[in-house]
Amino acid sequence: MAEKFRFKLTDVSELQANYDLVVIGSGAAGMTTAIQAKELGLNPIILEKMDKLGGNSTRASSGMNAAETLVQLKHHVVDSFQEFYDETYVGGGKMNNTELLRYFADHAALSIDWLADHDIHLDDITITGGMSKMRTHRPASLAPIGAFLVTELLKQVQKLGIPLFAGTKVTELEKDADGKISGMKVMANGGPKHIATKAIVLAAGGFGANQEMLAKYRPDLKGYKTTNQDGATGDGIRLAEALGAKVVDMDQIQVHPTVQQDFDHTYLIGEAVRGEGAILVNKAGKRFVNELSTRKVVSNAIDDLNEGGAYLVFGQEVRDRAKAIDFYDSIGLVKSADTVKAVAETTGLNADQLVETVATWNQAVADQNDNEFGRTTGMDRQMEEGPFSTIHIAPAVHYTMGGVGINKETEVLTDDNQVIPGLYACGEIVGGLHGNNRIGGNSIAETVIFGRQAGQQVFNYLK
Repeated sequence: MAEKFRFKLTDVSELQANYDLVVIGSGAAGMTTAIQAKELGLNPIILEKMDKLGGNSTRASSGMNAAETLVQLKHHVVDSFQEFYDETYVGGGKMNNTELLRYFADHAALSIDWLADHDIHLDDITITGGMSKMRTHRPASLAPIGAFLVTELLKQVQKLGIPLFAGTKVTELEKDADGKISGMKVMANGGPKHIATKAIVLAAGGFGANQEMLAKYRPDLKGYKTTNQDGATGDGIRLAEALGAKVVDMDQIQVHPTVQQDFDHTYLIGEAVRGEGAILVNKAGKRFVNELSTRKVVSNAIDDLNEGGAYLVFGQEVRDRAKAIDFYDSIGLVKSADTVKAVAETTGLNADQLVETVATWNQAVADQNDNEFGRTTGMDRQMEEGPFSTIHIAPAVHYTMGGVGINKETEVLTDDNQVIPGLYACGEIVGGLHGNNRIGGNSIAETVIFGRQAGQQVFNYLK
């Protein structure tokens, strides 16, 4: 059995007074940036305010979207950059920043290749809501993408000798008399320190765990639970604003439809579960929505039930294709039984109706025609093999589409669209790419695509 990878943090006592580049945030975007910059000959460091590494990236479950990849062709899926662009644009309510979206759609396949070149292979594909083709790339083990990717990127950071400091919070960014980035103030080991640098990349994530910010921009979401880790409090956005950066789309906050929240901790039930064939039913045991419509549509449909959530229903066929279910089961989120009727009774659903619903669904899959709700994806397998299972879910705050304004070079912009020299941003901290609804699988794609771009553009700036 392979030994579990353990990352060695750099001790804060080794923090120096001057660096080429400081990356704020240890999620997938920050680590990708630092790796790309290091390989171009720069000497970056990564600062993480939390003790735990990886940010929200660790919680991603479905995969990484990309079109026109070699992986897709091996699975007999012919795709195009334009289809990927169009479906993301429609899914985002046509509110997406088209400059960012074009770069995103056209560079995702290259990012899959870049990961493979670093021995990070995403050789399986699935599908998420709002997409018409299987373009959500994930490991062949079918492991949730987030923890897998964070671990593999940490291996690269360690291999390249990139210093990564945890428990180190940035409190202020600084510009010189010419308006260029010159340094920052940080709190490390409880004491203040100063770091001089000509380039900073903000990869500090969104604000999905900051109740005050959520309520400020979306009062209707007050009291909603969140899937986010505790560090997602929008600090990086506030640091950028203090330096004159603009923010965009701050009221565009995504609620994820399938979150198990009956316990103290919330657990995101990834979209791949529905992508592999699970259905959603109400307490009466009836379907009520196209399960793979956009997250916004599905979340609203669940809320409109006024039943405190809904239920994912699936058989062994789905479980075999969505390995995260094994984890959900291990912590008590899954109810199972040998028959559909028995699992309905165990769950408290109308048993006769659920049996009828599953039979109708199986016929829809056989005919490839969902007369009830027009679902056209995630219909590759019927629900015939037991045990059959349910997971109770309800919508929760998941992703903040708003954030710092950038151009496609990842340069941070002011309100009048002027570049702040030396300041870059990538990942969830950025606003505009996703419009009013993020497509599942696009967040991890964004971290790698724009993380690479940030590393490259910092190199151009400093050379």
